Amino acid sequence: MEALEVLDIIAGGETSKAQFKLNVTNATSIAQEIVAFANTKGGLIIIGVNDKTGSVEGLSYQDIQRINNLLTTAANEHVKSPISIETETVEVEPEKRIIVARVPEGISKPYKDKDGLVFVKNGSDKRKVTSNEELRRMLQSSGGLYAEEQVLPHCTYADIDWDKFSHFYETTYEEPAEPDQERKFENLRLGQDGKPNLAGALLFTNNPQKSLTGFFITAIWFWGNELEADSYRASDYLRGTLPEQFSQARDFLMRTLHKVQSGDTFNSPGVLEIPKVVLTELLTNALIHRDYFIKDTIKLYIFENRVEIISPGRLPNNLTVEQMKRGIRKKRNDILDSLAPNLLEYKGAGSGVLRALKAYPHIDFINDIEAEQVRVVIHRTANLGT
Repeated sequence: MEALEVLDIIAGGETSKAQFKLNVTNATSIAQEIVAFANTKGGLIIIGVNDKTGSVEGLSYQDIQRINNLLTTAANEHVKSPISIETETVEVEPEKRIIVARVPEGISKPYKDKDGLVFVKNGSDKRKVTSNEELRRMLQSSGGLYAEEQVLPHCTYADIDWDKFSHFYETTYEEPAEPDQERKFENLRLGQDGKPNLAGALLFTNNPQKSLTGFFITAIWFWGNELEADSYRASDYLRGTLPEQFSQARDFLMRTLHKVQSGDTFNSPGVLEIPKVVLTELLTNALIHRDYFIKDTIKLYIFENRVEIISPGRLPNNLTVEQMKRGIRKKRNDILDSLAPNLLEYKGAGSGVLRALKAYPHIDFINDIEAEQVRVVIHRTANLGT
């Protein structure tokens, strides 16, 4: 790393990607900083800089040797699982050398210190993670845990609508579901040992909300353009299996949205102001790709100037909005994604977001990391250009 580049980083102050240390003497303390970076987006630990003033103090030759050894010890022996870091000595001013330690984002989250504590970056500082829900999401991000595969302790195969499963299986695979329905159910990774997992319950139980709280759609049709809890035209809780929720949500939208004249004559048929394919793709996207570790409802809000679909959970696996708009997909729920084309009116090939944008470009996507949600804003045609 060049001296000017390091000085630019120092001039910008401490951030979620850069931490300053005047000196390092404690392996446990620096291991916690390494853990926080590895559990977040990675970053730089710059040693030899006063973190209060940003002034470069520099390190002696002996300090450089000792700190390099201490960093290696901390990353290998005080971090679980061990993580490889890169260190570099940079002379940023005459006779003033500092150490730049680069910590990569980890691929086996969550990382812990030697006492089993988990830290993440919180702006320029770090914070301890104590929530089981957050820990599960970290495991999910590294491919170590999937919400849809969690077996439900209070649900059994007696809750499965086997007629519904048989129809799906025979239609999809063109072979009888009987005999051994349960084995075929488990071969599709929908349950085990007499209990469905979350995916199996969401797709094939008689009453998913009996065992799964919060996994439905809250639909509200507002009078104006503001989120007013005590003033709306209509509201509903859309419950049931995912296909049932999808069907109810699309019906709710089609009842509330305008139809516009499609031709020049008075009798020409009306066309929905937002194309049906857009509603189909974006509702499917919300139901299939939401974060099921977050026990909250999908929000479907209809305003005078827009429709909003709000899904719990940020975009998965470092996916960005720009990547998503270019058709790049990163799965969060592999089971649901693989079975969705046969259960919802959904093509399943490529990106639903890309298809929606091609059909109707007036859509904004907001990945709200702090609020742990993705907002899709569909602007209504009557308000475009105003």
